Amino acid sequence: MSSPPASAARPAGVTFSRLLPYLWPRDDPRLRWRVVGVAMLLVAAKLATVAIPWLYSRVVDALSQPSGVAATPILLIVGYGLVRLMAAAFNELRDAVFAPVRFRVARDAAMRSFRHMHDLSLRFHLDRRTGGVTRAIERGTEAVETLLRMALVILPTILEAVLVIGLIWRMFDWRYALLIFGAVAAYVGFTFAFTSWRIGIRRRMNDINSEATGKALDSLLNYETVKYFSNETHEAKRYGEAQTRYARAAVHTQYSLSALNFGQAAIIGIALTLVMLLAGHDVAAGRLTVGRFVLINTYLLQLYAPLNFLGSIYSSIRNSLVDLEHMLGLLDETVEVVDPAHPLPIAARLHDAPPVSVEFRDVHFGYRRDREILHGVSFTVPPGKMVAIVGPTGAGKSTISRLLFRFYDTWSGQILIDGHDVRDYRQADLRAAIGVVPQDTVLFNDTIGYNIAYGRLGATEAEIEHAARLAQVHDFIMSLPEGYATRVGERGLKLSGGEKQRVAIARTILKDPRLLILDEATSALDTHTEREIQAALGAVSAERTTVVIAHRLSTVVDADEILVLAGGLVRERGRHADLVARGGLYAAMWAAQDAGQTPDVTAESVAHTV
Repeated sequence: MSSPPASAARPAGVTFSRLLPYLWPRDDPRLRWRVVGVAMLLVAAKLATVAIPWLYSRVVDALSQPSGVAATPILLIVGYGLVRLMAAAFNELRDAVFAPVRFRVARDAAMRSFRHMHDLSLRFHLDRRTGGVTRAIERGTEAVETLLRMALVILPTILEAVLVIGLIWRMFDWRYALLIFGAVAAYVGFTFAFTSWRIGIRRRMNDINSEATGKALDSLLNYETVKYFSNETHEAKRYGEAQTRYARAAVHTQYSLSALNFGQAAIIGIALTLVMLLAGHDVAAGRLTVGRFVLINTYLLQLYAPLNFLGSIYSSIRNSLVDLEHMLGLLDETVEVVDPAHPLPIAARLHDAPPVSVEFRDVHFGYRRDREILHGVSFTVPPGKMVAIVGPTGAGKSTISRLLFRFYDTWSGQILIDGHDVRDYRQADLRAAIGVVPQDTVLFNDTIGYNIAYGRLGATEAEIEHAARLAQVHDFIMSLPEGYATRVGERGLKLSGGEKQRVAIARTILKDPRLLILDEATSALDTHTEREIQAALGAVSAERTTVVIAHRLSTVVDADEILVLAGGLVRERGRHADLVARGGLYAAMWAAQDAGQTPDVTAESVAHTV
């Protein structure tokens, strides 16, 4: 399987534009007012910031040329302190007002991505690593938050640079403005170019670190295998080599950082020297006061402070744009199975409506266009009846359940439930009416009670226990120290296969669906437990329409009809006794299983002759 694909590289402006609907939502005027307030506070903070050096220069001039009014420098000093305080207050208030916006936008982007992943077909999820998808959403969410946070650094810095250069031009002359503009342009250009080069070094370091971490994780996950073959020294050597390469890359990264910092300091130092020489010459000539000399140097130093972080900001923005593009690539994935514009209603629970009818009409389907799995399958399941589907591995048995649940849409033909095409129902409504006990049971890393209650959220404890009793799992749960509050571990690994299967059966019983699909529902159980659960399943399925996909033929002998699927076609159909007497494919499978052989092998050989 592959990881989520990175979307085609987009211009930064295009990527940023995808965030605008989140920043300016039509349905939330309060959020829009916050954005407006942030913009006003940003401008106010920068106006106060550029006023600070001007007031400072006035103080210097007032003190260096004292007049008869002693109150003048005192008022200027007080004003200087107040403006500094206002600038700090505006900055902090801006960040406080913007914080809910920043995290709201990140949350909305994450929620949209998460919902979109659930809207995509099973085909998408089978072709992707789940961890890669969730990591792409996580990194994309972090990228949104980072980009918005960096915007509150970049935009004020740009505004301040424009204001300072404009003031310098007006208060001094074009020479000073040109010097400061050149210093800022050289600083930004050098930082961007050098940081772009450093990103490659940093990426290599991160790749080597990931490799070292992966080797350590792989070795520890396979602890028993390492011990079986006494390869501890080999594993330590592999890990050590990766760590050595990481150390070399980390040293190179530090060297490049030192070179970047020195280059930035050199540009500012040269610019300061040139400005001071020019200003000193004008002071000596009487064209500037000492206060103005201090003013222009203060402006340059004040610009240097935010620019000092430009390298790390630029690197963060570039990495965030890549992560955001990955998440946007997921959002651009086309939803394959869609709801109709005008869906038909369908009752979900058997408590509210009678069992459904099911019909397949000449259904053709394949997971890939160059390999068709079902070649025109047709059958009917009357309301309240049980139809079993058996056949060799790869015949398409589980595909039928996936099509019923509308994980995929057919290539051609129709699947009807209660006489209507499944595509006429809303997916959520359709799936609410179908209960599935799958062959491979996966539980949430939560309590047993939660996993059973997942079948119908909001069910009472009494209803949960009743479902557990029908699934023959209540007594086992009560034997545990924490009972229904026992945690099952990741993917339910703290329970045995049979225990997990019974919890899954209880969950489906609690759902009370009108259509029940048992996909190898007892495959993980021993013979004794299977008999116990088979009786419970028989009682439950007797009240509703049931489709049984079976490997053990002994579990379907009482089915109202058995379909033998082979090569993507229904080869035989009928009741158990009739099929055995016919001496065809089903009879061969029954004989093989009765003899303790693998029925699929025998069935395959027979299928070639049918």
